[in-house]
Amino acid sequence: MGEGDFTNQRPVENDERLYVELWVSLASLLRSYTAAHGLNGNRQATVELGEEKILVRHSSQWLDLSRVGGEVTWLREDGRSGRLRFTEHGRLDADGAGLTSTDGEEMDMTAERWARELMTRELSLERPQ
Repeated sequence: MGEGDFTNQRPVENDERLYVELWVSLASLLRSYTAAHGLNGNRQATVELGEEKILVRHSSQWLDLSRVGGEVTWLREDGRSGRLRFTEHGRLDADGAGLTSTDGEEMDMTAERWARELMTRELSLERPQ
């Protein structure tokens, strides 16, 4: 292995710093997307950020995210839940493989989907069929 070849030599603390940065970015995306989805109806969501927890609330809807390293567990108010993993490329991978830059879904797409569901679900429940 050459002097500049660090392919398999990433220290654990560097991974943790990467996951923290991705975590903060995810919270920021959730803030932005919930704000954007709330503009039309003058609605707001709260986004609480901790080192290993993000809680997003709007009315009776909520999304609880927990992080351990690169693993992210999500839980919704209706009992739905799942697990994701951050990849080195800033994606969220459902099976945790994260082997290439094409694995998983872009983090902003996941955040937008969660925000849209949080901010519009209540409206769809209120509308007559």
